[in-house]
Amino acid sequence: MQHAAPLARLIDALRALPGVGPKTAQRMAFHLLQGGRGGARTLADALISGLDSISRCKRCRMLTDSELCSICSSNSRDASLLCVVESPADVVAVEQSGSFRGRYFVLHGHLSPLDGIGPEQIGAREFEALLDSGEVREVILATNPTVEGEATAHFLGERTAQRNIQASRIAHGIPIGGELEYVDGGTLAHALAGRVAQR
Repeated sequence: MQHAAPLARLIDALRALPGVGPKTAQRMAFHLLQGGRGGARTLADALISGLDSISRCKRCRMLTDSELCSICSSNSRDASLLCVVESPADVVAVEQSGSFRGRYFVLHGHLSPLDGIGPEQIGAREFEALLDSGEVREVILATNPTVEGEATAHFLGERTAQRNIQASRIAHGIPIGGELEYVDGGTLAHALAGRVAQR
């Protein structure tokens, strides 16, 4: 069935969201237009406001509405510890764990030459400038345990080592409460390779 042009445009726009296919986008569009127009206007206003006011932190590239994000502008954070992550969502995940009191550097992706994502796109120059500032003593490479994430961690680890700054990689393996029989082979291999001495 052919949709009216504005409706078709709305459905196409909703499909740009991750994990949203044509059917889901159509359901969302119908919901917003049928019963949720007040909510739809609130959503539209929030999107416009966010696009106008949110940009990247000058130091860590986290999303913020200020020049520096709340983490970079906080005096209670340890500037000598720098955790490198792929996305702003990763910062939120680490923060929710409550286990890290350093600062972050957000790559907004990972190295992927086939997709045209090289060092420039992930902020390699800004990362190196942070290392050269003299504040950082340890870099924690917390990229995802994918092929691209590992390659990105290796690349950034080399840049860190060239400056005689300690680099460490987050551990990955068996989740707490997990059972070995249900863990995939790749994860199990990583867990065995990254084993630590029992204290």
